Amino acid sequence: MVKKIRVGVLFGGQSGEHEVSLASAKSILRALESTGKYDVVPIGITRAGRWLIRADALPLLASRAEVRLTGSPDAAAGAEGEEEEPTALLPDGGENSLVRLTPSGGAPETIDVVFPVLHGPKGEDGAVQGFLELAGIPYVGSGVAASAAGMDKDMMKRLFRDAGLPTPDWIVIDAHRYAKEKCAFLERAEAIGYPVFVKPANLGSSVGISKAHGRNELESGIEDALQYDTKILVERGIDAREIECAVLGNDEPEASVPGEVIPSREFYDYDAKYIDEGSKLVIPAPIDERAAREIRRISVLAFQVVGCAGMARGDFLLERDTNRIFLNELNTIPGFTNISMYPKLWEASGVSYVELVDRLVRLAMERHETRKNLSLSHKPRRP
Repeated sequence: MVKKIRVGVLFGGQSGEHEVSLASAKSILRALESTGKYDVVPIGITRAGRWLIRADALPLLASRAEVRLTGSPDAAAGAEGEEEEPTALLPDGGENSLVRLTPSGGAPETIDVVFPVLHGPKGEDGAVQGFLELAGIPYVGSGVAASAAGMDKDMMKRLFRDAGLPTPDWIVIDAHRYAKEKCAFLERAEAIGYPVFVKPANLGSSVGISKAHGRNELESGIEDALQYDTKILVERGIDAREIECAVLGNDEPEASVPGEVIPSREFYDYDAKYIDEGSKLVIPAPIDERAAREIRRISVLAFQVVGCAGMARGDFLLERDTNRIFLNELNTIPGFTNISMYPKLWEASGVSYVELVDRLVRLAMERHETRKNLSLSHKPRRP
């Protein structure tokens, strides 16, 4: 009998996108289980930072939807609010092993590959990726540097600009300096020209994002964004259609057909994404072939410029008056429910949800094998 690959699906986390992560994880867990190829290990992180594994992790999902996995009993207790003792998973020095760290100890849990479904800080920003690198465990998606750059909108946009990729003008506001030089920062922001978008630098799913048409909205938008991050962006608002394109692969990434987001509100904020029912996804996007080709080209180039692996989703603005294309950002762990844009774009490109998840696991293991062959010691060349 062929041994099943043990896949740890890591979800939850300590960010404003905790709920989004849970929704994505439910779909991924079901898809992996449906293949019959994997021993699926749910690994949840509560908002308080407690790590839970297998049956203990399921209550995080149970209130949102029923989750039944082979070999995992239904969890009826252990709600997220019960933080009785600190729990973490740490590398134990063994091959692909994690040790469950609690006051009473715990047996090592061997994982073949981890599928992180963590959105936002402490999950999508390179922190968890660095932890998995230290543990020597293959994982789906980008590495430490690309994850960090992809999470920080300012760093990411600097990479785009240096590579000659078109991105909207922006300024950065630091919380400490803003408190001392508020008027100067407001004047710099207004110099971009209204309307402007105000965004936390290190968050996704449109959490903390607002659109300002004047000074009062600008100030309130900055104060709101500073609740989520100490560094925020004020970015030029563009009257544009919102286009997205998915990228898949490692060394030879491919781009999907582009899709269009038609938000139920003035822009695609958190409520338009996850609460309102009026937002629409149009796939493929009703744009001309030249624009579609260029968006796909820029998506792959941005993926390579940032140094991504596995997956990413490029978010674009197609200016209404000029048809100019602007690359807004790259998401290294995009939303992954079965109705999210990333899997739907690949479905329209001929890759089913289950096949997509399966391919991402294989890409993770292939990348790990390639990097495992790198030398860990320096042998000077003799003359």
